[in-house]
Amino acid sequence: MPHEQITAQQVAAYLHMNVREVIKLASRGQMPCRKVGGDFVFHKGEVDHWIEAQMHELGDERLEKIEKGVGAHHGFEEDMAHNPLLVPLIPDGGLAVPLVARTRQAALRAIVDLADQAGLVYSTADVLDEIAKREELCTTAMMPGVAIPHPRHPLPYDIAESFVVVGLTHSGIPYGAEDGSLTRLFFLICCKDERTHLHVLARLARILGFKPIDELLHAESPEELRDLLVERERTILK
Repeated sequence: MPHEQITAQQVAAYLHMNVREVIKLASRGQMPCRKVGGDFVFHKGEVDHWIEAQMHELGDERLEKIEKGVGAHHGFEEDMAHNPLLVPLIPDGGLAVPLVARTRQAALRAIVDLADQAGLVYSTADVLDEIAKREELCTTAMMPGVAIPHPRHPLPYDIAESFVVVGLTHSGIPYGAEDGSLTRLFFLICCKDERTHLHVLARLARILGFKPIDELLHAESPEELRDLLVERERTILK
């Protein structure tokens, strides 16, 4: 429920943070909230978007704690934190190496087409529109060389099931990264519900962040890229 209202104590449990840290961030205006009757009040959807914006700067330990907190809040099974999550969501044909695109719009169209060809999208136009609305908030080029486009909200009716599709371009594309770097590796995340979306996003941030992504950028085939992602996910779960 994106409009669910939660307290500082609930935010702390959700993110596996100390409640004093949550209150400090809120009082400094560094976490979205409102003050009602002297208490800080948060909306879960706004907290989720705040997490998205912070993920590329968080270490593996914090991301793992967020995974656990999100899982507990949304009722995920305990063993979800110890099993592969990202790679099983990539369908057959869901990796393109190379992804043929030279512009941001072409890259988005190409990766949505991958999902469409896998039979996972009911309307490519609607999915592209939702992704564009998310990009209007801020770029999803969250780290050098990588973009993680996704809809602003889950898509319970526009997709057949939750999925991730991946594309790697031969050369970089201007995608709006804050540091001006070009983007080559694209992960499109589309989920039918909030809990899956945030869980997948945290898992992907861990997979990308625990060591340099150069090996991923040098993959020469879809099979090689999938194998590298499998290896990375297994490593962080050990």
